[in-house]
Amino acid sequence: MASTLRSPDPAEVADRLHSAAIHLLRRVRRIDGETGLTAARLSALSVLVFGGPTTLGRLAQAEQVSAPTMSRLVSALVEEGLARREPHAEDGRSVVVTASSRGREVLERGRERRIAELADLLDELSAAELDTLVAAAGLVERVSALPPSVRSAYAGATAERRWSGLSDDSTGSGGTSG
Repeated sequence: MASTLRSPDPAEVADRLHSAAIHLLRRVRRIDGETGLTAARLSALSVLVFGGPTTLGRLAQAEQVSAPTMSRLVSALVEEGLARREPHAEDGRSVVVTASSRGREVLERGRERRIAELADLLDELSAAELDTLVAAAGLVERVSALPPSVRSAYAGATAERRWSGLSDDSTGSGGTSG
């Protein structure tokens, strides 16, 4: 009797990928404390450095927090010299938030430390395993660029209510740095 190959269940793959990504990020973000910033501040700064200047509202949306929460985060970044607020060129009611050169430097050094930590871990793998990870990274990048599902679009619309009470000492969106 011929055996048939069964395709992996997308839900099982999603579960493993989700768990692995969380564990990997937790592992490398342990060194983020060297920046002196909370995870939420690092995450907001990351959006500014890698995404460019943006309005407070768009930054809050990207970080899935309320505008008042983001305003507190940005105020702290401004006080620390890591970001600046500038008047919006077309909308007098809005401000544009920009990473300062010092903010960019802090974040880039933090990213370099994370990458070095991850490279040290990957140094234990064989060439074939590294090739597999290169291919997997490409797939993850491709999946990340897909439009949101109906389920995640609904989740995004309700996230504001769930996360709006977070303080700037919260974990935000994981303190990612790029």
